[in-house]
Amino acid sequence: MTPRNRMPQGEPPPPAGHATINPYRSAAYELWSRLRWDVRPESWRSRRALRAWRDRHPGQKAVILCNGPSLLKADLALLDGVFTFGLNKINLLFPTSPMRPSCIVAVNPLVIEQNAAFYRQTSIPLFLDSCALRHVRPRPNITYLHSSSQHKFARDCAISIFQGATVTFVAMQLAFHMGFRQVALVGCDHSFSAKGPANMTVVSGERDSDHFDPNYFAGGVRWQLPDMARSEFSYAMAREAFAESGGRIVNCTVGGRLEIYPRMDLAAFLRS
Repeated sequence: MTPRNRMPQGEPPPPAGHATINPYRSAAYELWSRLRWDVRPESWRSRRALRAWRDRHPGQKAVILCNGPSLLKADLALLDGVFTFGLNKINLLFPTSPMRPSCIVAVNPLVIEQNAAFYRQTSIPLFLDSCALRHVRPRPNITYLHSSSQHKFARDCAISIFQGATVTFVAMQLAFHMGFRQVALVGCDHSFSAKGPANMTVVSGERDSDHFDPNYFAGGVRWQLPDMARSEFSYAMAREAFAESGGRIVNCTVGGRLEIYPRMDLAAFLRS
């Protein structure tokens, strides 16, 4: 029998339609979820792949390409030869830009379902939450991640990662895992016009003004409203993890409202 989720006293239940990791999982449920993933052959292959990625890029710089409107203001031509993490539906940028990320990270079930057709055919290395197995069959370029509900920054992603309410945080954990200690964000506006309870699943309108492409979440697809408070908590955890290892995360976004990390010009970051 599946262990039941236990809710702390005084805490509200997750919103209806919540599709990301439930922060109120009991320890028993967490153990059951982990064991269920561990017995699957795909978990063994993915963990071997993750161990092969471990510390592959020591001392190098990486850039995380976030999905805010300001991504269109970044000079992506500077990133030639730089390891880049694309997020979610970064492929919507491909028709208008020659830039291709070094890898793509996606963990939200709704995003994975909506973008599955691209994930099924691309040769770009993919890091997908294990829920993607429902839509994207295993291929050599795909590594599946086990998502834990433990609120911590994963320095070794071969066991599990914590989603932290934002795929950007997952990319930070993977960057650390790969050995990068100098990481920059671009396109991380940390600002949304859509309002409502955090994590609530809503139906999109005709156009999306919160991402770099107006079709990102548009035309009546389902998506989850951002959890800004939990995202900031996760970003702070990442900042401390990198600092403790002598590294840093900087914000090279043009504009936006993310002030947890020091601001820096992208060209200056790449020269430093």
